[in-house]
Amino acid sequence: MTQEDYDQAPDSVVIRELYTGGKILVTTLLCAKTTPKKDVQALYKKRWNVELDLRNIKTTLGMDVLSCRTPQMIQKEIQVYLLAYNLIRYIMLHSALLADISPRQISFKHSLQFWLLLDQQAGGIDDDLWEAVLRLIAQNKVGNRPGRIEPRAVKRRPKPFPLLSKTRAIAREEIRKNGHPEKLK
Repeated sequence: MTQEDYDQAPDSVVIRELYTGGKILVTTLLCAKTTPKKDVQALYKKRWNVELDLRNIKTTLGMDVLSCRTPQMIQKEIQVYLLAYNLIRYIMLHSALLADISPRQISFKHSLQFWLLLDQQAGGIDDDLWEAVLRLIAQNKVGNRPGRIEPRAVKRRPKPFPLLSKTRAIAREEIRKNGHPEKLK
């Protein structure tokens, strides 16, 4: 944040605390008449979809590690991932319209896998094949899991090796001279 942005921020923010469903929710939606407690609670529950969308962009599409080095190229890389995400969501929307269901009921990963299979088709895709694929995508529905809570923890442990913090050529040369380093515990 730049100093100019910081100077434009207010000195204080008025908030509203709500106790609902065993949780204390904090919001800047102050008026209880225009935004009742149940509406704030419904918004809180919808955040799960936002978390799933971010996970799909980062993990399912592979954006968890960016490979570019300059800010301009990183911005382009992010834009390509967002473009791919929107393309898959577009396919999911058309599939949902054909099946008369909500797009949220369709699996993102399943749709991505079908798109990747279609991408390998030689000679293009005709309208009949496209409609058949859309119907197949709609068949794999995601279950409705209200109130689902997942731990924020990594299931797999990191590898017991140090991070590569120098070029491979330099690291190889050091291994030739000194041997492999001890494993970290």
